[in-house]
Amino acid sequence: MTGPATHGVPRAPAAVLCGLGTAQAELVVSNAEIAGRLGVTEDWISTRTGIIERRRAGAGTSTADLAVRAATAALTSARTRTVDVVILATATSDHRTPATAPAVAARLGLGSIPAFDIAAACTGLPYALQVAKGIVADGAAQQVLVITVDRMSHLTDPDDRTTAALFGDGAAAVVIRRGQRGEPGAVGPVILGADGRHADAVVIPHGQFMRMRGRELFQHAVTRMSQAAEEAAAAAGWSIGDVDRFVPHQANARITEAVARRLHLDGTQVLNNIAHLGNTSAASILFALAQAAADGQLRPGHRVLLAAFGAGLTWGATTLTWPDVPCVADRPDRPHRLETTR
Repeated sequence: MTGPATHGVPRAPAAVLCGLGTAQAELVVSNAEIAGRLGVTEDWISTRTGIIERRRAGAGTSTADLAVRAATAALTSARTRTVDVVILATATSDHRTPATAPAVAARLGLGSIPAFDIAAACTGLPYALQVAKGIVADGAAQQVLVITVDRMSHLTDPDDRTTAALFGDGAAAVVIRRGQRGEPGAVGPVILGADGRHADAVVIPHGQFMRMRGRELFQHAVTRMSQAAEEAAAAAGWSIGDVDRFVPHQANARITEAVARRLHLDGTQVLNNIAHLGNTSAASILFALAQAAADGQLRPGHRVLLAAFGAGLTWGATTLTWPDVPCVADRPDRPHRLETTR
């Protein structure tokens, strides 16, 4: 039950978002660079994906490097230097073992706190938020650092028209603190799901590039994100009409448009920032939130509905009322734009 406490029984604590930080990768890759290699036009890419350019990590940049930058920004946003747990959501851990999170925690100077990875592909954020909620509710932590990071570019075949233009690299993080239900930033009920019967629709075999069946994934993504979004809103006691901002995983502009139509949302309610970042996988929702907050599209008090879909197949959604928190962006001092190759 999520209603008010009765008969003197205190409400369970809530997991409250109190800091948000992002870290962009350093290389700017235009559609012209990719189109020349694939033998298509720049418009061919932008029409099918909504992407104009994307950020990619250089050869010397690791997943941990991006994660540390985003985490530092989130801790600055939350005005804290200490957390009790680190959860890192990624499909591109730097090693098969160990996990990337312990190294990130060490580099952040957080001491010997619990730190672990979870792998839910592009659905990493809602999965990580559910884990963080459980840790906070159990009383095991006062503050949890959730990092979403992926460096998909080195796993994407540059000659594959299905995937070469889609993915960008980057990291985003939030600090979650123990708080009260109903306060701004409190994460609502999280809806999660998975269907391994379609796991081969998008897969990265060991030592190989990503393989993806785009048309099949499109249908699954639209259906599952729409259903999860409706369920999350209902679980929070909202109707879809109550939603001020809908933030889907930034997979493809066409998917976002299709989900918005199915939910009967208009353009002003839907956040979309894929044009200049590409699909940043697990980090994409937080990137969209941060940009919208910086641009004034997202304001304190807005009712926000989040939904994601990824490999596995996995999906998830949740809600929150946007809090008054600064969004700290770590951008490269000198982003390097690749030269166009035709």
